[in-house]
Amino acid sequence: MPNRPTTWRLFAYLALLSLLAGCASRDLATHDPRPDEDVSIERALILATAEGALGTPYRFGGNSPGGLDCSGLVEFAYRAAGISVPRTADDQFRSLPEARRARPGDLLFFGDRRKATHVGIYRGNGQMIHAPGRGRQVVSVPLDVDYWQDRFLGAASPAP
Repeated sequence: MPNRPTTWRLFAYLALLSLLAGCASRDLATHDPRPDEDVSIERALILATAEGALGTPYRFGGNSPGGLDCSGLVEFAYRAAGISVPRTADDQFRSLPEARRARPGDLLFFGDRRKATHVGIYRGNGQMIHAPGRGRQVVSVPLDVDYWQDRFLGAASPAP
């Protein structure tokens, strides 16, 4: 029975780690401008380009109107506003300036805590424009779904 206390301690340690990991998750906080607040021209161009891409077919590696993947949509929309961003979701997540509260035009990153595997553009009013995956099209989706909340890593604000 000398193993029993060691097993119990290991179980307690793992339970504590699980609890702390749950507490470490990030909240998906957003800020929508009031009607009297101005949105920069860059943000307006990013949003107009992303909204114009709604219905575009998903294409892995795509970053043009012929087909877009998630980070390609970001690259395409930001290029229209004259802003250069890295090509992959994880590179974007690691190198762009963090935003504590996403504003329309900011980037939202999702993944598994080790790596950002998906990115979308915050549209405002709790919506995100993104390229969801093979066989689908660029869409706008609500963010108040557990799927997004559980995978949220952070936001970035490369636009003025």
